[in-house]
Amino acid sequence: MLPVSQAEATILDLVKPLDKQRDAEFVSLLIAIERILAAPAIGHLDFPHWDNSAMDGYAVRYEDVQYAGSQQPVVLEIVEEISAGRSPQQPIKAGQAARIFTGAVMPEGADTVVMQEQTQQEGDRVTILTAPQPQAFVRHQASYYQAGKTLLAPGTMLRAAQIAVLAAAQCNQLKVYRRPRVAIISTGDELVHPETPLEIGQIVDSNQYALTALVTQTGAEPIPMGIVPDRPLVLQKAFSKAIATADVVLSSGGVSVGDYDYVEEILTALGAEMHVRAVAMKPGKPLTVAKFSPAHATERKPVLYFGLPGNPVSALVCFWRFVQPALRKLSGLADNWGPVYVRARSRQDLTSDGKRETYIWGQLHLIDGYFEFQPASGSLNSGNLINFAQANGLAIVPVGQTVVASGDEVKVLQFGFPIMS
Repeated sequence: MLPVSQAEATILDLVKPLDKQRDAEFVSLLIAIERILAAPAIGHLDFPHWDNSAMDGYAVRYEDVQYAGSQQPVVLEIVEEISAGRSPQQPIKAGQAARIFTGAVMPEGADTVVMQEQTQQEGDRVTILTAPQPQAFVRHQASYYQAGKTLLAPGTMLRAAQIAVLAAAQCNQLKVYRRPRVAIISTGDELVHPETPLEIGQIVDSNQYALTALVTQTGAEPIPMGIVPDRPLVLQKAFSKAIATADVVLSSGGVSVGDYDYVEEILTALGAEMHVRAVAMKPGKPLTVAKFSPAHATERKPVLYFGLPGNPVSALVCFWRFVQPALRKLSGLADNWGPVYVRARSRQDLTSDGKRETYIWGQLHLIDGYFEFQPASGSLNSGNLINFAQANGLAIVPVGQTVVASGDEVKVLQFGFPIMS
C-alpha cells in the first residue's frame, strides 16, 4: 500500500494539463462562468477609462483652493454641472468650479474634487470651507489597469469577479480550455439502476449518479456509461470504448481481490501502465490508478484511469482526495488543485487503529469564526450512505495515531459548506 501523500504525488505527476491550442475553444462571456482561460485576457481599455470623480462635490483647480479655510473661505463660480455619463463641455479656469457627481468625467483644467460636505452653494457660486488634499477624490485614467497588458492570466477560473472585470473591459469572446471528458463505469452483476425493482441480493448503483454529479461540480464533462456486468469480454469492450472516448476513466467496483474482480487483468490486456494498486487509507484502500498511452503521441494525450472502490463512501472519499485534484490540474487550472483543508476542534473522540490514514465523516460547524467538527452519528462504515448524506467534511486521523481526543484540533477535508452556528 502506498502512503496517501505518495499516491497523491504519483497521480498529479501523471496528469498533463490540456493543451492550450489543441484543447481550447472560444466562448462568449455570458457562458464563460467557471471556465478556465487558455490564453491571456487582454483589455483594450484603460481602467479607469478617464479621470473621474470618486465623490459628489466640486471639480476645482487645487491652486485656487489650497489655502481655503473657515477663516478665509474661497468663493468660486460654478460654470457647469457634470453627471455620470455626460461629457464635460468646457475647461475649468482660474476662479471657476464644476458641480460634479460620483463617476463623472473630470473637466479639463480641474485636478481636485472638494466633497460637497465641505462647501456651501448659493446660486452659481460655491464657497470652499476647507482646503482639500492635492488631487483629492480623483480616480486617474489607467491607475488600475493599462490597456494592452494582461488582465487575467491563463489558468484562471472565471467566476463572478473575473466575469465582471472582463465585461467592463469589453472582452466578449474568451479562449478557454474545453471541459475534460470523464467516462464513468459501474461494474458488478449485483448492480441495478435506481428505477429497477430491487430483488434479493441486488444493490442499487448509486456510484454512477454520485460520480456524475461530482465530475460536473468539478467542471468536467461526465460521460455515464452505465452498469457493466462481471464478464471479461463485456468489461474489456466497455473499457476500450471509454479509453477511446474520454480523458479520464472512472470505474467503481471490481478492483479488489475477489474471484470476480477482473479489472486489473483487463487493464493489463489493454496496455495500461499500473501506478497505484492500493493506498494506506480508510476507507478507500483498494484504489487503482493506471495510464493508457495513445498509439500516436501526437494525436491524443494519455488517458488516466481510476479504479475506485465499490463501496459508496469509499468511492466518494477517493474522488475528493485524488480524482478531483487530478481533474483540476488536467483542466488547465494554474494552481490550487488539491483539497481544501481546515483545522477544527473535535467535539468527540475520533478513533483509528493507527495503521492507515483514517477519514471520519461528519459536520463542520463555524462558530464565532472557529471550526468545530462533529462526527456523524451511527455506524461509520463505507457502505453507510445514510449518515454520510449530512456530512460536509472528513476529519483525518494520521497513520500512527489511534485517537484525536475531544477538544483537540484535527485536520478536516472540507467538501461542503460549513454549518453556521
